[in-house]
Amino acid sequence: MAATPDASSNHSSTAEPGCYGPPVTDLPQVADIVSDRSALQRRTLVTLRLAQVPGQAAVAGVVAVGALLAKDLLHGKDRFAGSGAAAFTLGAAFLAVPLSAFMRRNGRRPGLMFAFALGSFGAVVAGIGGQLRSFPLFLVGMVCFGGAQAATLQGRYVAADLAHDNDRAKAIASVVVVGTLGAIFGPILTPWEKRIGEAVGLDQFIGPFFFAALFLLGALAVIARRLRPDPLAVNGQLDPHAERVRPLQQVRLSSAVIRGSKLATLGLVAMVVSQTAMVAVMTMTPSHMKDHGQADLSAYVIALHIAGMYAFAPFVGRFVGFVGQVRAVMVGSVVLAGGTVVSVVAGYVPSLIFVGLFLLGVGWNIGLIAGSSMLTGAVPANTRVEVQGTADLAMSFCGGIAAFASGFVKQAWGYHMLANAATLMAGLLLVVAYTHQLRARPRLVA
Repeated sequence: MAATPDASSNHSSTAEPGCYGPPVTDLPQVADIVSDRSALQRRTLVTLRLAQVPGQAAVAGVVAVGALLAKDLLHGKDRFAGSGAAAFTLGAAFLAVPLSAFMRRNGRRPGLMFAFALGSFGAVVAGIGGQLRSFPLFLVGMVCFGGAQAATLQGRYVAADLAHDNDRAKAIASVVVVGTLGAIFGPILTPWEKRIGEAVGLDQFIGPFFFAALFLLGALAVIARRLRPDPLAVNGQLDPHAERVRPLQQVRLSSAVIRGSKLATLGLVAMVVSQTAMVAVMTMTPSHMKDHGQADLSAYVIALHIAGMYAFAPFVGRFVGFVGQVRAVMVGSVVLAGGTVVSVVAGYVPSLIFVGLFLLGVGWNIGLIAGSSMLTGAVPANTRVEVQGTADLAMSFCGGIAAFASGFVKQAWGYHMLANAATLMAGLLLVVAYTHQLRARPRLVA
C-alpha cells in the first residue's frame, strides 16, 4: 500500500497566502519505499525516543554544572552565574529559524544531525574554555551547545509530522516523556564524570562537558542510521527548491502566518508563557532555598520538578486529545499558577516548595504539548516547518531572557516578586484562552 499524505497537508498546485513557495506534489520514490505509514510513524517515534535520551542527558548534565563553572570562572559572582544557561538557551533560540529553513529544503534527518553535531562541538569548546579559565570562550561554547536544545525541541515537531490530526498531542507527548530518563541520568552521572575528568587532569567541572559531547554524538548516530525515509519527504513538506530567505524575513513571514490564525497565536502564547514562567522560577529556586537554609534539599526539588516536566507527558497527550487544546491550555495555566503561588508561600516549609516546583513542571508540560500541537495543526502545511522554527525562536529567546534576568530580579525585589510575576503571566494566559473559547463557541453551535 503506497504512503498517503497527511490529511492536513496541502498538495494544491498553488501556494496559500503567506507561504514560502509551492508544496512538493509528486514524490513517487518515497511512495515506492513506504508501504505502511503507520509503521513508519512507529519507527520514527522509536528513533526520536532513542535519540532523546542521550540528547537530554547531555543537556541536563551540562546544566547541572554550568552555573557552578560560570560562578567559578567569575570568581564567585552570583549575579552572572546564569550567564552560561542564558547563552545556551539563546543559542537554541537563534538556531531555531535557520534550522527550520534548512530542514524545509533538506529534511528533518540532516537538520537534526547538524544540530546535534553543533551541540557536541559547543560542549567541547565550553569545556576547553573552562579548562583554560576563559569565560568568553566558555560562553561561545555554550551558545553552540544550544544546538543540542534546538535538536531536542525539534524532535517533538518531527513526531507530529506523520501523525493524524487527533494524534498529534499524543505523538509529541510520547517523545517528550522519554526526556525524563535523560534529564534524570544526566545529573546523576555528573559526579562520576567529574571524577573521571579529574583523574585525567581536568578541572573539577570540566568532565561533564566532554561526556555531553559524546552523548550528543550518540544521538546523532541514531538519527543518521534510523530516520529514513525522511518524514518531510513522506508527507510532502520537503521542498529542495524552497526560496532562500534571510532569517529576519522568515520570522516576519512566519509571524504573519501565525497572526492570521487565532488558534496558532494562542498556541504560540501558551508555549512562550509556559517556558518563560517555568524557567524564571526554576532558575532561582536553588538560590532561594539556600537563603532559607535548605540548600541540601534543592537538588531533590529540581529532580521532582524535572519529573513533573516530563514524566506525565503521555497522560498529558491523552488529556489534550480528550478535553481539547484550548481547554488544556486553560488547565495548564491554572496548574502553572498554582505552582508559582505555592512556591511563594512555601517560606521555610520544604514540603511546599517540593509541591510548588512539581506543579510548575506539570503546568509547563501541559502548556508545551497543547501549544505545540495547536500551533502545528492551525497553520498551512507548506508553512508549518518555518512557523515551528519561529515559535521555538520566540520560546527559547524568552526563556533565555528569563534565565538571565531572574538573578537580577531576585536580588532587587526578592524571589516572591519573581514568582508573582510568573503567576501574573499564567493568569493572563488563562484569560486569553478563556476569551478564545468564548468567541469560538457560537461558531461551534452554528
